[in-house]
Amino acid sequence: MNRSREASRRRRHRRARKKISGTTARPRLAVYRSNKYIYAQVIDDTLGTTLAAASSKESDVAGKNLNIETATEVGKLVADRSKSAGVTSVVFDRGGFPFHGCIKALADSAREAGLEF
Repeated sequence: MNRSREASRRRRHRRARKKISGTTARPRLAVYRSNKYIYAQVIDDTLGTTLAAASSKESDVAGKNLNIETATEVGKLVADRSKSAGVTSVVFDRGGFPFHGCIKALADSAREAGLEF
């Protein structure tokens, strides 16, 4: 079986999403990482709405390469925006990516900025 990395990641993500779901009380912090950017969204799956979002494409962080420092800034941004939307506790969805490097940096900075998960 010759499966691409993206297909394997999607498979892992589907498997994880069977167990992870964002509610109104604890929305889902979904993370996606491309080769160039990192994105984070706080999603209420029961209503199907995005409560807060941040990415490395934004003007605050734009122009920098994707690295741990950039992911840390995006984590702080999404935590601040979710707190202003009234969300303090979330469920973390790593999107099938390994909890390592930029994903871990984003999660740690969001925790430091006040999100609980």
